Amino acid sequence: MSLVSSKSALVFILITICLDSIGLGIIIPSFPTLVSETAHVSIDDSSKYYGVVMGSYALMQFLFSPLIGNLSDRFGRRPVLLSSVLGMGLDYIVMFYAPDLFWLVMGRAVAGIFGASYTTAAAYIADISTQENRAQNFGMIGAAFGVGFVVGPAIGGLLTDFGPRAPFLAAAIFSLVNFVYGFFVLKESLPPSERRKFEWKRANPLGAILQMGRFKKMKYLFIVSFFLILTNMSVHSAWNYFSMSKFGWTAKDVGISLAVVGVCFGVVQGAASGFLVKKLGEKGAATLGLGVLFITLIGISFIPSDMGWMMYLIILPYALSGIVDPAIRTIVSSGTANNEQGELQGVFTSMMSLGEIIGPQLFMWIFYTSRTNYPNEDWSYGSPFLAASILAIAAFILLRWTLKGFKSQKS
Repeated sequence: MSLVSSKSALVFILITICLDSIGLGIIIPSFPTLVSETAHVSIDDSSKYYGVVMGSYALMQFLFSPLIGNLSDRFGRRPVLLSSVLGMGLDYIVMFYAPDLFWLVMGRAVAGIFGASYTTAAAYIADISTQENRAQNFGMIGAAFGVGFVVGPAIGGLLTDFGPRAPFLAAAIFSLVNFVYGFFVLKESLPPSERRKFEWKRANPLGAILQMGRFKKMKYLFIVSFFLILTNMSVHSAWNYFSMSKFGWTAKDVGISLAVVGVCFGVVQGAASGFLVKKLGEKGAATLGLGVLFITLIGISFIPSDMGWMMYLIILPYALSGIVDPAIRTIVSSGTANNEQGELQGVFTSMMSLGEIIGPQLFMWIFYTSRTNYPNEDWSYGSPFLAASILAIAAFILLRWTLKGFKSQKS
């Protein structure tokens, strides 16, 4: 692939990932109202349906990521990516018109299936990357996701003046425009000679997990990746409850802080990850990221209730954990054949989706249980982060053991 087409393709891939992320975040401001409307209950009563609707997206992404990845290894990246983008746009239109809660849940489930395009996008990045820029390009995936998660809630908040369904129409327009753009600029990255036979046993979540064994000792890096996602879900799930309960923040305060988190992660993964991996090597960068993650989770847990401003001081070091995923993907991807990159990224995406399914339930249960049983204990506010810090140190130990003797590439 030429340099020009590679750049055009990279832009399309990053836009696609960004739009997937926007699709996750754009409904946040209006979601309670929309669930209330489609379930025909009050906003307070609609809260019991919240997890079902949100969880349907992550569940479907977990189930279908291996299938999408294997299809891209068989038929090429381009048709799978374009089909996913088009399907996502059409699905947003269905959700815009959803007459009741059933259709809203089904819409989010279908969005999760098409959202598995993240798998093929990551495989495409692996196809067009060199050893020198692979970590940087994988970091840009995280940056695009972070930007989308900042932009999504912002757009959703602005569009709620036009009704709770307006964000879905906007997301549909974004996706369909991106499909047209990709149709003309996206070139195939996997030559027919390098494609492999499709096998159902390798195209399902259980099969994907079993395929981890093919990577020998490096298979444990998938577990590290899972622990990383699960750990970060403590922040995604409990940040708003923690800051509102402990510091008395408003929803606007929470929104601003999460926007800052997204921006910092975007900067780290888009600009700093490639640099740090080159200087420290993949092993060193991943070690640094997990070590900082452990320390910052402990730090968040014990911020005094009258010093909420310290949350902003801890955001930047927390964002350094964003270098772990690009480093791990680079290590595993570098030793994987081109016609297996889709399957490889499908395993990573399955681990990510599994963490997104388990994480919110786990950490919100820990938060509510701790606050209910120990309401006068200051540590109970940060109990989800304390629990997550245990996962972070476990990931740190497993990473160091797995990569014992591994020689990273440094500049």
